[in-house]
Amino acid sequence: MNFDKKYLVWALGYVAVGICLGIFMAATHNHGQLATHAHINLIGFLLSFAYGITHKLWLGQPNPTIAGIQFIVHQAATVTIIAGLFLLYGNFVPEEKLDPILGIGAISVLVSVLLMLYMVLKASTEKT
Repeated sequence: MNFDKKYLVWALGYVAVGICLGIFMAATHNHGQLATHAHINLIGFLLSFAYGITHKLWLGQPNPTIAGIQFIVHQAATVTIIAGLFLLYGNFVPEEKLDPILGIGAISVLVSVLLMLYMVLKASTEKT
């Protein structure tokens, strides 16, 4: 499966989870997981979808090693942040225990963005 399709599949999976959480919050009138819901939809759906479009329209054949690392880092970071926020805002785990994990997740999202930026810049210099 190409990276564009991998990202599309993951993006649609995230948005399904985000919608389910939104429906649950509406049905229970408990919006305590609003931050989790927003992060599922933002870094899960929207960023994955944007990466899929970027692969489809601009990257062509990126370095498979870098693209693979970027994909894994993004998905691992996204799942880490979503799980951490769910545990935090559900009051399942104290904030002081989750802060380091959420910090690692946030830095990993940044790393995945920088890897994507590198691939885009590399692709644009190869075409000129």
